[in-house]
Amino acid sequence: EATAQQPIEQIFGEGIEGFKSDFISKIWMTYRREFPTMSGSTFTTDCGWGCMLRSGQMMLAQALVCHFLGRSWRWSPEKLIQNAREFQEDCLHRMIIKWFGDKSSVNSPLSIHHMVRLGETLGKKPGDWYGPASVAHCLKAVMIAASKENYEFDSLEVYVAQESTIYIQDVYSSCRLPNSSWKSLILLVPVKLGTDKFNPIYGPCLTSLLTLDFCIGIIGGRPKHSLYFVGYQDDRLIHLDPHYCQEMVDVWQPNFSLQTFHCRSPRKMPLSKMDPSCCIGFYLPTQHDFETFVNVITSFLIPQGVSANFEYPIFTLNSGSRSAVMDPPNIRYSIYETEQNWVSPNLHDSDTD
Repeated sequence: EATAQQPIEQIFGEGIEGFKSDFISKIWMTYRREFPTMSGSTFTTDCGWGCMLRSGQMMLAQALVCHFLGRSWRWSPEKLIQNAREFQEDCLHRMIIKWFGDKSSVNSPLSIHHMVRLGETLGKKPGDWYGPASVAHCLKAVMIAASKENYEFDSLEVYVAQESTIYIQDVYSSCRLPNSSWKSLILLVPVKLGTDKFNPIYGPCLTSLLTLDFCIGIIGGRPKHSLYFVGYQDDRLIHLDPHYCQEMVDVWQPNFSLQTFHCRSPRKMPLSKMDPSCCIGFYLPTQHDFETFVNVITSFLIPQGVSANFEYPIFTLNSGSRSAVMDPPNIRYSIYETEQNWVSPNLHDSDTD
């Protein structure tokens, strides 16, 4: 059983080579140019404003990889397909990427085009800047819409924790089906770890969460500069960076190139530079996995050296239902309150170590 004190090598048993293989296998979403115009706009690129949406796509793609291919699946650019199993894995790999294709198409239900359209319900327009919480709600909305046209998503449920609280009864209500089967859970927890700056007391908690096998990463970054964090080394977070404007790939062509959907070069950012607003993701495929998560996660949420009744854990769990303890939320207002630092991008910002 993992604890908050275990290093990543002990949990995965893979070491640095294993990390490299794991990193390059993650699906990399970046700015794209020359894609079909977004509805209601003249945009043919998301360069300069879509990095948080791309970070959200990466987290969702990682959840889908875990769901359809398994957490231990690995991709290598040099490896040739040699048997039926590897052929099936290649088809699933390509199918996941196609779902995110840069086009308003029923065959790409998780595209940035669909995310922007659904973002209008959160008060967003094409070209607007997104923060971590609004992207979490957008990911939930786009998965609900996708499930209406794609049976592959019927066995998945996205839960977004409101006010950084997971209501356990609500998760049961969402994931448990009438026939007693269970929907695999993508759990998104928007948090704010500080006021104007990241509070360093949460650093060890955050890095410990990244060692957990069921954690699918963190979307956040520096102010107005979103990144997708997948690991850490010492006091630096390892991330995938969406700030590369690549030409759109036509993923509907047979054997389209996979090269621009995988990154070979991990980058690092000092934890101290992280914006306090971020979103932590988890993938929990079974009811047993969710119950294990509930039983073990608390020890990762409270900074070391403080009392067990510390008032400000990273997030909290409540055994009941949200509707039983408070009025329905004004989602647009609560997102605005937590994301004011994300609303005005610096288009010339670049990622430097």
